[in-house]
Amino acid sequence: MRCPFCRKDNDKVIDTRPGEDGTVTRRRRECLECGKRYTTHERLEYSPLKVVKKDNTREPFDREKIVAGISRALRKRPVSTEQIETIVNSIEREIAEKNDREVSSGEIGETIMKYLRETDKVAYVRFASVYRAFEEVGEFIEEIETMERGEK
Repeated sequence: MRCPFCRKDNDKVIDTRPGEDGTVTRRRRECLECGKRYTTHERLEYSPLKVVKKDNTREPFDREKIVAGISRALRKRPVSTEQIETIVNSIEREIAEKNDREVSSGEIGETIMKYLRETDKVAYVRFASVYRAFEEVGEFIEEIETMERGEK
């Protein structure tokens, strides 16, 4: 591992711990050149997954798009960065377990909505309004009523 401070490739691992959900390994390292410490995170790499868009084009799965969408929906909501990371890890794991090579963008969106609904109902409605392209106030009301009844 290259030191982020002095850029030398000479370090030692001081501590290793599993992440919250067991999919990430956290390693505390010390550079043997400059003596500074830093943390790295190792994540299991899944086989490359392609996302099939609505127009049938395909693009590589991008975890950061999920992080961005969830972060926007949860903006100014009482959910920590660690909680967001846990949610994204769960979504990524669920998608990878269900799909071998390709996943539809619709399946990703529905999975995100499932986790947002369990985490924060306001964020869920925010995300649903963009994902389902609400154009009228009635669509918001209908979605909230459906959520309150426990459907979907």
